[in-house]
Amino acid sequence: MSAAVQDSVAAVRRFTRFYTRAVGVLDRDYLHSSYTVAEGRVLFEIAQNQAGTTAKAVGEITGIDAGYLSRIVGRFERDGVVRRERSTADGRSQLLRLTEHGRQVFAGFDRRSAALVEGLIDHLPPAGRQRLVGALREAQGLLEADEIAPAVLRPNAVGDLGWVVERHAILYSQEYGWSGMESLCARVVADFADAQGSDPAHHRCWIAERAGERLGSVFMVREDETTARLRLLLLEPAARGEGLGKRLVEQCLTFAREAGFQEVVLWTHAKLTAARAIYARAGFQVEEVWTHDDFGQAEVSETWRVKL
Repeated sequence: MSAAVQDSVAAVRRFTRFYTRAVGVLDRDYLHSSYTVAEGRVLFEIAQNQAGTTAKAVGEITGIDAGYLSRIVGRFERDGVVRRERSTADGRSQLLRLTEHGRQVFAGFDRRSAALVEGLIDHLPPAGRQRLVGALREAQGLLEADEIAPAVLRPNAVGDLGWVVERHAILYSQEYGWSGMESLCARVVADFADAQGSDPAHHRCWIAERAGERLGSVFMVREDETTARLRLLLLEPAARGEGLGKRLVEQCLTFAREAGFQEVVLWTHAKLTAARAIYARAGFQVEEVWTHDDFGQAEVSETWRVKL
């Protein structure tokens, strides 16, 4: 198991431990009920089908073993919570329905469950709740998907340029301890916005996005009559390793050729090894090396260039 996979496994297990503790899954009287978590889950599925459902259908949804499920349903019948009825559509099938007492039991169970979750999120502001819902939806989608949908590269839209500045400042501070990136990127982005407005044929930005989430960026700007400059290549940590950086750089080079440029130049740093590998594979070569301390510490800067 690679280090990256180990980190992912540890993160999922850590969240699982947190959540089971937060909602009291391991409590002896979960939701102040005599029923276990598994029994509560089965009760929920039966309650969702007022017209009745089969034990087989409940088992397929919950993944509970048929023998265990049979014992759960048997307990519900003894408690007067569930009754079995023969299906009018298929005489071989028996439908499970809540009794009147069962509906009262479920209502209390469901009410206490909702109140528990409400207590967990009550301290969050509206924006925080929206972020939580989005994150949960994305996590579920990733875990349920057979494969991750490919990211799309789209032109910049309203709000994207501010995001580029913010993410550059945060990521370079977290990963390299650099300061001053926010002001630098803000100037670059402001210049780009002005230039794109007056000369869109030679100034472009692409945002990598998947399911509405921004994953990365790259800019192409006019340096002079024959030269374009590649700027602000960025990938979110979770989006690295799937060839997205290569796609962004290739998009820039394709645009530069179509726009009539003869070469592309860029500025990078020796410690940005992943980005440098992408540039090298795209045909860029190091042209100049120098040292500066613009980001609060000595760094080796490089100019790279490729002929188109």
